[in-house]
Amino acid sequence: MTELYRNPNENAEEYAPAEPITQETPSPLDIDRDWLVGVLVRLLQTPSPTGRTDAVMQFVGDMFTRLGVPFTLTRRGALVAELPGEPSPADTAERAIVVHADTIGCMVQRLKPNGRLELTPIGTHSARFAAGARVKLFVDGPDRVYTGTVLPLMASGHRYNDAVDSQPGDWEHVELRVDEPAENIEDLRRLGVQVGDFVALVATPEVTDSGYIVSRHLDGKAGVAAALAVAKAITENGIVLPHKTNIMVTISEEVGHGASHGLVDSVAELVSLDNAVVAPEQESIEDGVTLLMADLHGPYDYHLTRRLHSLAHSGDIPCVRDVFRHYRSDAAAAIEAGAGTRAALLGFGVDGSHGWERTTIASVEAVARLVTMWLRTKLTFAKWDASPEGELEGFPSALQPAPVERWTRLAPDEHPAGQDD
Repeated sequence: MTELYRNPNENAEEYAPAEPITQETPSPLDIDRDWLVGVLVRLLQTPSPTGRTDAVMQFVGDMFTRLGVPFTLTRRGALVAELPGEPSPADTAERAIVVHADTIGCMVQRLKPNGRLELTPIGTHSARFAAGARVKLFVDGPDRVYTGTVLPLMASGHRYNDAVDSQPGDWEHVELRVDEPAENIEDLRRLGVQVGDFVALVATPEVTDSGYIVSRHLDGKAGVAAALAVAKAITENGIVLPHKTNIMVTISEEVGHGASHGLVDSVAELVSLDNAVVAPEQESIEDGVTLLMADLHGPYDYHLTRRLHSLAHSGDIPCVRDVFRHYRSDAAAAIEAGAGTRAALLGFGVDGSHGWERTTIASVEAVARLVTMWLRTKLTFAKWDASPEGELEGFPSALQPAPVERWTRLAPDEHPAGQDD
């Protein structure tokens, strides 16, 4: 028997009794690395800016069908697949893995007199990383897709000389040049271009011999690939999990909605898989798992995060902890929408997020391996979390102790200056 979560409180008897958390620690399942990479590349090659995600969700659904994993779609288009758990009453607590298939992108803001297009971003990203991007412009009608390039307003050094370097780099100073004869607004209209058309940044994925994956849109899609690889490992090994697990693929994480709908009330533990910010003064790593402790939404669940960290250590999976100031996730959207679940986030390391991103195969694989460990254990607090609420007695507060503050009256000579008794 392996203790997964050590009680740090030497005086635990002073607090409410905590249920023990000791059980056999499973080893990570093997992940089919070639399959994982192949699925990820296909995902990256399928454009899916938030608001235009039907094609990528069709692909994700096809993959679950091939794996024999049943799923349903919400009215808005989010997908919820189900990995079976041990026979139990219908109201027994469940788990959820949440990933997102939508990406950053753009939308046509205005048709310009010079035959080019003004853009507005979908999601939060800098025009500096959009400038120079090859794109696909989707007009109404499934068979009409145009290519183009996002360019700064002054794009020719032979014309503007040093002004090319000194012009602002915001969205008002870039435009989309469509690869079609278009010299004015009328030409654009003849092509069927309208305000509100979607623009997808071409991902151009590359897998290097050294194990790196370089592409746009790893943020999100590497998490989807990891979740699919987990489903493959579970199903092909014929494993019945201790708790039924939903794999939820959302379609609006980049604009903040994410997992705000589609989760069942019985979910007791939720783990989101998303990018970890590899950057100066951050702890995230590019070749392992990053466990997110907090983001701008606030702290993630105290007990579940530490449980996952302990599992990673037991499985010899490289894992670090980090805090992100300018970040939110599907888990945040779920909690804000009222989900009564513990929530945590596991990240695959991404350098250059929301630009030309880079991760490693090892990092995405490590995330998947850790998830296969977590899913094959019981809930962090199997008895307490089986119901959405309970009595104070038995609440596992002994695992998060705090010393009692003691207040005393100040002696006369210790009073702050200028204060009366």
